[in-house]
Amino acid sequence: MQRSLMNMSRLAVRPSSLPLYRAGAFTSVRQLPYRGFATSRGAFAEAAKEGKEESSEEPAATEETDPVAEVTAKLEKKDKELSEMKDRYLRSVADFRNLQETTKREIQKAKDYALQKFAKDLIESVDNFGHALNAVKPETLETNPEVANLYEGVKMTRDIFEKTLSKYGLEKIEPVGEQFDPNRHEATFEVPQPDKEPGTVFHVQQPGFALNGRVLRAAKVGIVKGSE
Repeated sequence: MQRSLMNMSRLAVRPSSLPLYRAGAFTSVRQLPYRGFATSRGAFAEAAKEGKEESSEEPAATEETDPVAEVTAKLEKKDKELSEMKDRYLRSVADFRNLQETTKREIQKAKDYALQKFAKDLIESVDNFGHALNAVKPETLETNPEVANLYEGVKMTRDIFEKTLSKYGLEKIEPVGEQFDPNRHEATFEVPQPDKEPGTVFHVQQPGFALNGRVLRAAKVGIVKGSE
């Protein structure tokens, strides 16, 4: 009996002692003696299949910047900035030159009219010379040599004085025979004269003066009246 029990135990153990993974022993996973192994193998197969499907999907398209286009855009931007800077530079140079010209004109104008107030005061002295000379009658000059000499001295002084004033831009306005100009003349009276053109200055009551072309005092004149 003991021998029969030992034989039975050998028969029970022998199948389990056979190698399970002998070459060609099983043709599929289902023939494996263990169901748990088959389940794990199926799970692995599904995971591999899902991974393959995921890997087969096309990757998301990524935007790749063209280096040539990028450099071209930067150059265009720099060219635009350079053009704007050049335009601002030219405008600044033009403004500066205009400022220089304006300043130069203002300085020259200030120089030209710096003596304006002083010249107005000197005009009265010139008028006084004229009043002194006009006070002497022609017959007195013929009969009185002393008065004639004094007259000539005063006249020479007046001429030198006026010449000195003209050197600094102060000129006398004596428009006899000229057409009336309201910017330079002041009409005090009108007299009709058939032999002269209407509107012509025929008499200077008081001479005018101009400093470097600017009228300081208009000349008071009499003009020819036109026929109505």
